[in-house]
Amino acid sequence: MARFELKLPKMGESVAEATITNWLKEVGDRIEADEAVLEIATDKVDSEVPSEVSGVLVEQLFGKDDLVQVGQTIAIIETEGDAPAVQAVEETAVPVEAVEIEKTIETVKEAVSVPQDFSGSDKFFSPLVKNIAKEEGVSVAELNNIAGSGKDGRVTKEDILKFIENRKSGAPAPQTVAAAPKAAESIVQKSQQAVPVSVNGGDEIIEMDRMRKLISGYMTASVQTSAHVQSFIEVDVTNIVKWRDKVKTAFEKREGEKLTFTPIMMEAVAKALKDFPGMNISVDGDYIIKKKNINLGMAAALPNGNLIVPVIKNADQLNLVGMAKAVNDLGNRAKAGKLKPDDTQGGTYTVTNVGTFGSVFGTPIINQPQVGILALGAIRKVPAVIETPEGDFIGIRQKMFLSHSYDHRVVDGALGGSFVKRVAEYLEAFDVDRDF
Repeated sequence: MARFELKLPKMGESVAEATITNWLKEVGDRIEADEAVLEIATDKVDSEVPSEVSGVLVEQLFGKDDLVQVGQTIAIIETEGDAPAVQAVEETAVPVEAVEIEKTIETVKEAVSVPQDFSGSDKFFSPLVKNIAKEEGVSVAELNNIAGSGKDGRVTKEDILKFIENRKSGAPAPQTVAAAPKAAESIVQKSQQAVPVSVNGGDEIIEMDRMRKLISGYMTASVQTSAHVQSFIEVDVTNIVKWRDKVKTAFEKREGEKLTFTPIMMEAVAKALKDFPGMNISVDGDYIIKKKNINLGMAAALPNGNLIVPVIKNADQLNLVGMAKAVNDLGNRAKAGKLKPDDTQGGTYTVTNVGTFGSVFGTPIINQPQVGILALGAIRKVPAVIETPEGDFIGIRQKMFLSHSYDHRVVDGALGGSFVKRVAEYLEAFDVDRDF
């Protein structure tokens, strides 16, 4: 028999860690190659980790809600000795520091008599920190307020031991550093300390799920970070509607994809971003970062009501067919919960289709650290004045509103208004004789 180390796979250049949300297999269960073993979550998307080999799960090295770094071993699978894909676990000397940490963990585990629930916290704590907190009676609220010196403000072993030492000596505990926690996490913590809401006997109390808590934090943090301002413009898309009605059947037959209005809109946005690169930026303190690539995020509502923003990479390099395939692929995988963490990373500008739900227009919140987001309103038949060489007359046209939210810290009204006007110009100048 051989032992295979199942490691947390690399999930994108900007993803360094993930949280275990659920073990799909328990110790002793048989696992087939490519079968999902556990579910994980990053700050953007949930996904599954499959096994590379067939065998029996003999050890789980992390528990539910534990934070795991990319490349760390999360489970041991026992396989047949002659299995070609098996990686043997190397027997190496364990560093003294690691031994001491393991001893500390075991000592704390044995001493704990009353389990403490950390599910009420939105911050990530290592198993060691959690166990020390349980042993020393450190509450979740106290743990949340400890200034973390680790990566992204994470609380380390030294941080919690220093906190306990100060508490025992009566010295004031160090205050949480404002820059340490992520903005979204900080906002969520503050919201939990808000004025209590009155609840009567007929009300139902439902706790937000993990993703909804993150979305809540991101949205509130964005409003407090960016100076939101909006520009609105009405667009005549009659030619687009007629062209799509004419070619959609042939498009689906030839390409095997449905042709919606979304890729047509995304194509126009990508062109406008090339014309106005000042909208394809992000802000880092007092610095403006001009993005080399145009990566369009497309906000999508999930079946459970949550929101996710998959990203079309290098959208300006795609023709309409390529854009339609990218939109459909990301949209279908979002609905099926099959997005990978890298699918939601690297966006430079976002488009959201509020018209899907019948809204005429909206005032969307910027997806940080971007500086703009465009809302597509519902397409409606409306009476309109039509100018002709013979004079003006009233006719029925297909129109929609574009709602552009932008960050007034770095985008003035001239740029924000000119950008959305250019999108409208591309849409109104759509060539009805073009091929797809």
